[in-house]
Amino acid sequence: MLKFLLIVASLFSCILTSCPKKNQGQETIIRNTTIISLKGGQNLQTADVVIQDGNITKIGTATLHKNATIIDGTGKYLMPGLTEMHAHIPTPIEEDDTLVRETLFLYLSQGVTTIRGMLGDPYHLTLKELIKSNDIVSPRIYTSSPSLNGNTITTPEEAKQKVTQYKNDGYDFLKIHPGITLANWHIIEKTAKEVGIPFAGHVPIEVGIERAIEAGYATIDHLDGYVEGLVADNSNADPASGGFFGYLFTPILDDSKIKTLVAKTKLHNIASVPTQTLFTRWFSPTDPALMMQEPEMKYMPSKTRFAWRQNKERLIGDEEFSTEQWQNFIETRKKILKEMDNQGVTFLLGSDAPQVMNVPGFSIHHEMEAMAQAGISNQKILESGTINPSIFFNATGEYGVIKEGASADLILVNGNPLDNLKQAQNIHGVMVRGHWLSRDMIDERLSEIEKRNK
Repeated sequence: MLKFLLIVASLFSCILTSCPKKNQGQETIIRNTTIISLKGGQNLQTADVVIQDGNITKIGTATLHKNATIIDGTGKYLMPGLTEMHAHIPTPIEEDDTLVRETLFLYLSQGVTTIRGMLGDPYHLTLKELIKSNDIVSPRIYTSSPSLNGNTITTPEEAKQKVTQYKNDGYDFLKIHPGITLANWHIIEKTAKEVGIPFAGHVPIEVGIERAIEAGYATIDHLDGYVEGLVADNSNADPASGGFFGYLFTPILDDSKIKTLVAKTKLHNIASVPTQTLFTRWFSPTDPALMMQEPEMKYMPSKTRFAWRQNKERLIGDEEFSTEQWQNFIETRKKILKEMDNQGVTFLLGSDAPQVMNVPGFSIHHEMEAMAQAGISNQKILESGTINPSIFFNATGEYGVIKEGASADLILVNGNPLDNLKQAQNIHGVMVRGHWLSRDMIDERLSEIEKRNK
């Protein structure tokens, strides 16, 4: 595997971005652009941005010279690169890394310059280091451990051993999945705090949302456990009978509990990665055949598209699914999100991709739209995908902002996303740690991916 990864390092950048030069010491100047810095500085200012050796070296009026690469930003807006906080990264199939490369490029093509992988593998640890050393042009990667769930953690001894091992292996955090018993959870939580590794993801039923919040999850993803936490006290419902993220509990919810549950989330400084688009797309009553006609679907392998369609057909074809109850379920989730917004809970932008009907990169824009539908402002949505993740990862000022000294992870767009979120998709070019991906280069590579998957 190590030998294979070294070969990957030599090929990855060429195949991914048509062999860009590292241009060590050479300047790139984005001229006369309107800068969107969000919390990192003045929200809108027109200036030149100078990039050298992967970092922003100057914001102001640049000195032009013949050796500099000039990108005309006139009439365009420059924003920080986006972070996908609930991403999935494939692994090579029989040493064929095509799907890995295509997935990472799809993220980049839509302005995602940092990803948090939510199902770790030893391959991802080496991939992460190759990216960090600029041997691969790819989004920056943070990666979870392999899944901790009811099948992988069957005893307290196994819980302690795996938590310790994953910390020593170098994973950034533990990925929690359903099925963990309360007894085993106590050991996971205790050991994780002893060795110093965060945990994030799902909330096992036996743990429950209240205990999960008190335990100090780094993030709770999908609002997992929150709907279950709203079940009316007099319902006597079996906690394990809630179905898809508590959907079956919708008729017996007590919305008056939302404010208290959110206040507890804020008190314990738990960040939320809502992945609302999972529920507005995968779990929606929309005809999957129609969704398969969306332009972005052509970038996914045909077998993946087939599996997605089958999965969604089964989910919404179940006798317990109804459009009316789905609408009520979505409205409850919106109420939770809006109360989180009101109380200042930290949002981190994540869509869960690739997942059913969620194409990497493209799905982050669906997520922004879904958050806006919940009443979250454009400014806060953009912050959730830029500066908030950098603060979360203790990398304040390193990325997620446009300021001197920060990494040149940037998106040049043709309109102002603060006014209209759809402008974040109207991309003129993407820069990842100083490597410029022009619109033509992006389109050419997307066309290649489309042809391969046709």
